[in-house]
Amino acid sequence: MPLSKDTLSLLAPDGSVVHGEAHDRYWPVIDALDDQTLQLMYSTMAITRALDYEAGTLQRQGQMALWVPAIGQEACQVGSALASKPQDSIFPAYREHSVARLRGVSMLQIIRMLRGLTHGGWDPETHNNFRLYTLVIGSHTLHATGYAMGISLDGQVATGDASRDEATMVYFGDGATSQGDTHEAMVFAQSYQAPVVFFLQNNHWAISTPVRVQSRSPLYQRAAGYGMPSKQIDGNDVLISYAVSQQMLDDARSGGGPQFIEALTYRIGAHTTSDDPTKYRDDDELAFWTERDPIARFRAYLESRGTPGSFFTEVDQQAADEVSDLRKEVLALEPPPRGNIFAHVYSAEHKPLEAQAAWLEEFEGSFVQKGDS
Repeated sequence: MPLSKDTLSLLAPDGSVVHGEAHDRYWPVIDALDDQTLQLMYSTMAITRALDYEAGTLQRQGQMALWVPAIGQEACQVGSALASKPQDSIFPAYREHSVARLRGVSMLQIIRMLRGLTHGGWDPETHNNFRLYTLVIGSHTLHATGYAMGISLDGQVATGDASRDEATMVYFGDGATSQGDTHEAMVFAQSYQAPVVFFLQNNHWAISTPVRVQSRSPLYQRAAGYGMPSKQIDGNDVLISYAVSQQMLDDARSGGGPQFIEALTYRIGAHTTSDDPTKYRDDDELAFWTERDPIARFRAYLESRGTPGSFFTEVDQQAADEVSDLRKEVLALEPPPRGNIFAHVYSAEHKPLEAQAAWLEEFEGSFVQKGDS
């Protein structure tokens, strides 16, 4: 689904500013941002993309069985994540690498998870309320809604204290809108006026199924069926992602109930490294979206504001340094202790599990190692 007259944006593809009745209400939010925040937006997008490319290379070299690229989707992720508050809980799918970075989860932790070295990758409580990646399509929309219902019942919404009020934000793709779990989540969210923002990254492809096959109408219009406010934004514009997300998160925290954002973006790379997108999409479509690259667009905007070239040089150098460090760290990874299989299954002592752990240790020890007599 291409951009339409209903699609909100603040930056044109060439980085120039967009004005109009529907757009100008959001400029005051952006005008309130300082240069440091704007530069953080750019550096997060640029460095995450460099790490993303390196992770794909490492997968091709046998360092993990699978990698999930997010190239092209950085703007909608960075803008929305920066619009959230520390107390907000983030429920990602499995492609939210930029959001993860902003919440303190490193690319190495994501790689360790996809390499099968951890149960989940990180502890959300020690990583700024960033929940675990979820590979089951759409299931985490229910998790986010249930959590939002819980914080509402606990009185952590609409308290009148903006520093205390909480919301949840859940990221999912266009393919997840065809899953029953997602619709059930929206039913419960609206019924209980849960403070959850549904953030749809419409990257136009559910693996090899185009969004035009999944839906004959814009996906943001589905929210009206549940009675929840919705907006469609240019997902390659980091500024509109920030402004609209801030507004809808504020509304959710203050008791306005669930909100819905559809960010029109594009998956430049493959669905995963096990996918070949050349089999199902054409070059013209890819070229259309490549010309609307979110990082190039935002760089042009920053340059028009007078951001010096030295800033972009420093970001490039930081990206190169982090890529080098990531490669070294990944190559140094070792298999986890066998006992990790049994860790964190139960919170209290559990004799049957202890017996299983002892049996496995004895079983593995019964094999004769090469060179032993």
